Amino acid sequence: MNFGTTEIILIVAVIFLLFGASRLPQLAKSLGQSRKAFKEGMREAEEEFEMERKKELAEKAQTPQLSSMSDEELAAELRRRAEAKQS
Repeated sequence: MNFGTTEIILIVAVIFLLFGASRLPQLAKSLGQSRKAFKEGMREAEEEFEMERKKELAEKAQTPQLSSMSDEELAAELRRRAEAKQS
């Protein structure tokens, strides 16, 4: 969707008629503040998601893997889990 020079001039003229020249700086400022707040919210959401992902990976790394355990280690882990469940 390409806008030519004529279409851009027409859009700017309609904006001037609707809002007036005195309100355009206020409109641009509020638009910029909204954009900044949106970007900050997106950044915070991404950081929160990344922290949760790292936490899940850390918890997964702390859990012993059954396939890499010997029979004695497996029996000890099962006893430990049973005791923790009873507590």
